[in-house]
Amino acid sequence: MAEPAWTTDICPQKRRPLGRAAMAADENLDPQTRTELEAAAFRTLVAHLRERTDVQNIDLMNLAGFCRNCLSKWYRAAAEEKGLDIDYEQAREIVYGMPYGEWKDKYQKEASAEQKAKFAVSHPGH
Repeated sequence: MAEPAWTTDICPQKRRPLGRAAMAADENLDPQTRTELEAAAFRTLVAHLRERTDVQNIDLMNLAGFCRNCLSKWYRAAAEEKGLDIDYEQAREIVYGMPYGEWKDKYQKEASAEQKAKFAVSHPGH
């Protein structure tokens, strides 16, 4: 089965192969159960990020190479693959739990010079 585009095409990081134990566990899952587990993990991640409004997107990018906006793009791409018409702003609202502009006004802080410098090194040309 081919990998969905949203797992490889949007994320600039390379997917890494699973270790032996993870591969064995993954192979023992039927596709429906795997999808349900992945969906539950995604919902938990989104809920966690909604609670952690103190964590800025630039911090996520600097540490993990993705942020809430990346999750929104991946969500939109997955919907598009299924023929669903969800635009980027709708996907952002799903991830942020509110319209992006509202989240930005409430929680986004100006990035420090240190954060910007770190971002420039970790994501050149971005």
